[in-house]
Amino acid sequence: MKFFLNSNTSSWLRDLEVEFDESTNSIHPELIRLEEAGFLISEVSGKRKGYRANQKHPLFGDIHRLLLKHTGLDHVIDKVVHNLGGLSEAWLTGSFARGLDSHTIDILLFGDDIDEVYLAGLVEKAEKLISHKINYTIIPIPEKVSCLTRHPKAFLRWEYAE
Repeated sequence: MKFFLNSNTSSWLRDLEVEFDESTNSIHPELIRLEEAGFLISEVSGKRKGYRANQKHPLFGDIHRLLLKHTGLDHVIDKVVHNLGGLSEAWLTGSFARGLDSHTIDILLFGDDIDEVYLAGLVEKAEKLISHKINYTIIPIPEKVSCLTRHPKAFLRWEYAE
């Protein structure tokens, strides 16, 4: 899930060992299988080996969409983001931005003149549908760069298209 929820996620083998509290002896064979199947791409830097999702794999899009459904992120986008006026972009932060499932979805909403009462109602409905807590922060567009600097793992999940 780590590599396919946020396609920009990459990780070193040793970091995965700490993150999953498992030995490299149990993680490494699974990574090799995923790489041999073409789902992951590895990169070697010195004595370190890193992994990331192969976005060119024919099943990458299907896996990504399935994980969005499984985690409820597709409902958040459909029920909250698409119906909210004044919104420019929505970025995921926290566990989901790192490709990990969590009971809480953290979202940065960039925009001006967002109806906060309406947003709160949409979030409440979405939380009931997906059984996840949604933490959101509304940020004025001029503060976007400084905010994203404080959230280097954040990734763009939705943007307004004219």
